[in-house]
Amino acid sequence: MEAKNATELTEFVLTGFKYQSEWQIPLFLLFLIIYLITLLGNLGLIALICNDPHLHIPMYLFLGNLAFVDTWLSSTVTPNMLVNFFAKSKMISFSERVVQFFFSFAICVTTECFLLATMAYDRYVAICKPLLYPVIMTNRLCMWLLVLPFLGGLFHATFHNAFLFRLTFCDSIIIHHFYCDIIPLFKISCTDPSINYLMVFIFPGIIQAFTISIVLVSYTFVFFTVLKKRSLQGIRKAFSTCGAHLLSVSLYYGPLLFMYMLPGSAQKNGRDMMDSLFYTVIIPFLNPIIYSLRNKKVIDSLTKMLKRNV
Repeated sequence: MEAKNATELTEFVLTGFKYQSEWQIPLFLLFLIIYLITLLGNLGLIALICNDPHLHIPMYLFLGNLAFVDTWLSSTVTPNMLVNFFAKSKMISFSERVVQFFFSFAICVTTECFLLATMAYDRYVAICKPLLYPVIMTNRLCMWLLVLPFLGGLFHATFHNAFLFRLTFCDSIIIHHFYCDIIPLFKISCTDPSINYLMVFIFPGIIQAFTISIVLVSYTFVFFTVLKKRSLQGIRKAFSTCGAHLLSVSLYYGPLLFMYMLPGSAQKNGRDMMDSLFYTVIIPFLNPIIYSLRNKKVIDSLTKMLKRNV
């Protein structure tokens, strides 16, 4: 009888953010504007890279894939969050939770980690080994560096989703979050989620340690190579190229480290929702701005495209 009752709860309620009623419309409009700018910025960047042959080089191909993942991540989270601002029923089934988690955190977030590491490696080769760049960054290698992050995200998503099905729910249906993350789901499980917590600590920990190491090692070599240059213009160009990526990496990994490397501390005072909001909504909004504003090639390409259409 206990096992039967434990599996009866298959629908849950996402509470979303806590706010006073007068903030409902302003918050809805704020996140709607952020989402529309996110779509415009990322899809516009993809279109720009596809249409300009001068941008058909590894650096911008990786950037285009990053923009695609940001669009995908934001679109799996933000529309549902916007609907819940006015929805009378915030019920969501277990299967819907699994699907949203599969396509949001597990695939997109993991893929983005690998892409950021790939972009760092690309900058290392371009700056530290410029003469060998065409030899090292071949079409075959670039293809694998584009495909493997998505395969890694798919494998990671499948692994965690498989472990979700060992959980049962029999007491609470209230999930204090605005989208289908798994840690809030662990907290209301009737099954001991220790193994799930362990897997969430081990696998994202390995992925983050591996990708952060690639970024740090790559930019350490870049830093020492740049310092050896006597050309002030070359130094400025190198830092301008790498600065945007370093800023994006710093903003992205901070919330993830708190969420999945320190899961206990991240749950305090609703900070988990703030961290999740940052990397699922704010980062996809900021990335096209960060990578475009100080990138001369992107600005020149955009200017040419606008002149052609005027």
